[in-house]
Amino acid sequence: MPVPVPRPRAIPAVESGQAQAASAGGRTSAEHSEARAAQTQDAAENTTHTIDPADTGKPRNAETARNTAENSAPTNLTLLLIEDDPAGSPIVPDLLDQAGKPIRVRTARNLTEAERLLTDDVHCILLDLALPAPGRVGDGDDDELAVLRHVLELAPRHAVLALTASNDAERGAEAVRVGAQDYLFRDELDGRLLSRAIRYAVERKRSESAERRLAEGRLRAQENRRLERGLLPTPLLEGSPLRFAARYRPGRSRALLGGDFYDVVRTPDGTVHAMIGDVCGHGPDEAALGVELRIAWRALTLAGLCGDELLGTLQEVLEHERSDDEIFATLCAVDIAPDGRRAGLCLAGHPAPLIAAPGRPARLLPYDNNGPALGLLPGARWPRMQVELGAEWTLMLYTDGLIEGRVGAGRERLGQEGMVEMVGRQLAQGLRGEELLQAAVNEVRDLNGGELTDDVAVLLLDRVP
Repeated sequence: MPVPVPRPRAIPAVESGQAQAASAGGRTSAEHSEARAAQTQDAAENTTHTIDPADTGKPRNAETARNTAENSAPTNLTLLLIEDDPAGSPIVPDLLDQAGKPIRVRTARNLTEAERLLTDDVHCILLDLALPAPGRVGDGDDDELAVLRHVLELAPRHAVLALTASNDAERGAEAVRVGAQDYLFRDELDGRLLSRAIRYAVERKRSESAERRLAEGRLRAQENRRLERGLLPTPLLEGSPLRFAARYRPGRSRALLGGDFYDVVRTPDGTVHAMIGDVCGHGPDEAALGVELRIAWRALTLAGLCGDELLGTLQEVLEHERSDDEIFATLCAVDIAPDGRRAGLCLAGHPAPLIAAPGRPARLLPYDNNGPALGLLPGARWPRMQVELGAEWTLMLYTDGLIEGRVGAGRERLGQEGMVEMVGRQLAQGLRGEELLQAAVNEVRDLNGGELTDDVAVLLLDRVP
């Protein structure tokens, strides 16, 4: 039976099919030339950069190469044999993969050589459990499992086959429990069996890695959802006769929190303060800044600040916390008097709220004294306007994601006028509270022809005597 012959260690990769024609005693000049050509080809295949599949010529980093290797079926399998006497190994060199292509074999006499030969294009490791562990002498159970654990730590993304004696099946089973994909008996091995075992181990490792990544992704998603839910506000309206409802839809895919933010609190004097805002941008940094501004607004409001003084302080917070000087935020703040009949309104570059009352059409509150967005103009001022609400009313605060959706396939946007007409019609149909907000968001999405790309936040306050 032919055996693999150790090659010079100057070039790491050794083709299994190239060794069978040579004997341990010597080669012809032609055979040496062929071997050198094969080694040069392997060295080129083991270069540290891989080319983008789109043939752009741009090198991808090692992590991208590893991900590609893990997520696509290998075409040319490479086996790394770790055995202290490769020349005496019973492994035949003519190994073929499922497509009938030769399986390349690299050999390492010890773990130091194995670490040097373990590149990203290696798909499977065949480890002789009789190999002593680093720094240990002897063939005891602990030593053999220690060398396996060392290899598993050295190559966590590679499939591993354990090689043991036929009278030591228990040790092989223990190797699988420790982390190997399978075990083989040294004296019962042939090319067909080993080829099939390599393919099985590679596919099993790929399946295990995919399941692990999926489980890790689920855990991260659950943690993110718990975190983002904790960052959404809990209204403080105890003792207030006003009814509250809110709807929030982040524009980012699979996110629960976007750059929009809102809050409602009732201060000890009975005044209800409501706020809604929008940080420019849609990423996690903008979402985090929105949370900071919301928390700052609540703290400042409970501390007694209002109007221009409060917005000026919020601008300072934004200027200190934003990651870029060009980031700004719009904001609408309303403070409703304890009797519920009048309110103060401050607008910082934000759309004016909508108000509706029985017997009167829905309309926008005045926005003539709209101040600049927070973070645009140092030393800016935000006038506080007094507005009359009446005895019974519905007040809706919203972000521009609700009005900037398209109407049909053209360029037309819903706009504030379209939103006022839509909400007025839904109110006339008897919709209130959560039902009204749900219907409004759904209709805007339907008019847009699909999901909205911008964040949407809508806040509703109702006063019914």
